[in-house]
Amino acid sequence: MRIELPSGTPAELARPAAGDPTAGLVVIPDIMGLRPLFDDLCRRLADENGWVVCAVEPFPGNEAMPLDDRLGWVGNLRDERMLGDAVAAADATGQGRVGIIGFCMGGMYTLKATATGRFDRAVAFYGMIRIPDHWQGDDHREPLDALTEEGRCPVMAVIGTADVWTPADDVAALEAAGVEVVRYEGAEHGFVHDPSRPTHRADAAADAWARTIVFVSG
Repeated sequence: MRIELPSGTPAELARPAAGDPTAGLVVIPDIMGLRPLFDDLCRRLADENGWVVCAVEPFPGNEAMPLDDRLGWVGNLRDERMLGDAVAAADATGQGRVGIIGFCMGGMYTLKATATGRFDRAVAFYGMIRIPDHWQGDDHREPLDALTEEGRCPVMAVIGTADVWTPADDVAALEAAGVEVVRYEGAEHGFVHDPSRPTHRADAAADAWARTIVFVSG
């Protein structure tokens, strides 16, 4: 069901169909934001794992913005609002133990969220490790800075070796920061979460999801 966070940002909240929840999970979508793909993902993760799952809209008030405009707008997003919404989504689950996952741009914000102190585990799916030049903004902290903070939560990164958004040097920097990196040889950007994408790889996606569930549950 759709809820509204204290900031006014829409979010999708899903509770397990049966039994009492055991934990919470926050999902930060890709650049295209909340849509049926993520509504279904929240429902599936909730029912299969007994979690309360909350996915956050990254572009509140601009949900109809075309992709090209979104790509040019990311520099206007503010970490304070994005991470504040992630923490508020964690609180909306009503659970003390909460993980966070994110995809593409959402994976970048997942890396940043690891130092908020609210999350127990984090998985970034092909999130940008260094902010691309055209996304630089006044309130954009580098993900690697968050990853080097004392007290940040354990992190796993799901990476395709053919992904131009996560160059090998950046991935090496992730590992140097103590992140567990899972590489999929030859996989391109977005190969896990959206079966409609031409880059989707079903076998790799199934493996990545299995690893993610184990990691988040650990």
